Parts: sequence; C-alpha cells; structure tokens
Amino acid sequence: MLKNRHTTISLIVVILFGFVLFYIGTDGFKAFTAETARLKELKEEKPVFPQVTMEDSKGRTYSLSEFENKYVLITFLYTSCGTVCPQLEKNMAELYERLPQYVGKEIVFLSISFDPTRDDPDRLETYRKAFGSDGDTWRMARIVDKDELDLLLERFGVIVIPDGNGNFTHNSAFYLVDKTGRLSEVMDYTRIEEAADTIATLIESEKGNKK
Repeated sequence: MLKNRHTTISLIVVILFGFVLFYIGTDGFKAFTAETARLKELKEEKPVFPQVTMEDSKGRTYSLSEFENKYVLITFLYTSCGTVCPQLEKNMAELYERLPQYVGKEIVFLSISFDPTRDDPDRLETYRKAFGSDGDTWRMARIVDKDELDLLLERFGVIVIPDGNGNFTHNSAFYLVDKTGRLSEVMDYTRIEEAADTIATLIESEKGNKK
C-alpha cells in the first residue's frame, strides 16, 4: 500500500515537473510549435527591413525606400516551386483584389524570390503575368547579393532549406511592413479575408489618427 502511494506521488511529481517545463518551453502555452514561437517573436521584435537592393521583373533596381510612405505586403517564394508558392501567390492575388481602394495609394505588394540565380528578370516577368501582377503596385523581384538576401531572410524569420535538387523547403506567410520600414504584421497566407481586414483596419486607423 505504502509502495503504491510512493509510486503515485512520484508519478504526480513527474507530471507536474513536465507541466512546468512545457509551460516554460512554450512561453506560457503561447508557443506550441517552433513556427508559432517564431511568429510570436517576430511580432514582438518588429524587425526593420534591411538595406538591400532588389531587381524586379522589369530589370529596375531599388531599395525599400522606393515605396516610401506606403505599407508593403511581402511574400517570399521561388518560381520553380510546384507546391506552396503557386497557392501563396494565388492568395496574394486575391488579397490584392480585395483592397482596391488602398492599392497603390497606401499599400503596394512585393513578391521576393530567394532563388535569384534562376529567377532572373525574364523568369520573374513570366511569373508576374501568370498571377496578374501589374509590375508596379505589385512587383516581383529578386535580391542578387547573397549576403543581403540572407540578412533579410534571417531578420524576417524566413526559413529556406535547399534539398540539393533545385527545390527548397520553406515557410510561408504574408509579411506587412509599415511606412517606417518595420515589420508590422505576419499573417497566415491561407486566411485571406482575415489578412484583408487586418490591413484595412491598420490603414483606416492611421487615417483616423491624422484627422
């Protein structure tokens, strides 16, 4: 009887200890996965978009200052992707269509390739046309300099793992950069309506504060 009691107490202690470790490890149950933890950290840190030079499908080169005084909605992709990226950009196109009153005025869209060797301007131009991007208020670009590209991916928590066969395993989201060049929101790319509402609310709130 006493032995069973000790066994029960030991089991309870182990469970409680594990519970505490889980609580600490998940930051109070707010981060159940590495991806959730990454998103939580990004939203808290709000990193600044670094100084990088982008080249778009028209062969134009510029930095983020090209979109001064505008929000920039960003996706990261590679055009050879046959899985996530086409759906990501399809959803980007739908989000673009949901915000006509803001596009070009308060917000621009930007799809950045992390496969700059293959995704030259001609290839980006083909991809742009496939998704109905106008090449102006929604641009597709690459960052040729590897160090600059790596810095941006690291700062925004974008994980890109080559498989050795020309493909990549990577995470995907909608990244919203505010008018100061700081990451404002990271949104689930599958929740298009929710993302549209978030963006519209931010823009309208800013307009209201200026009155």
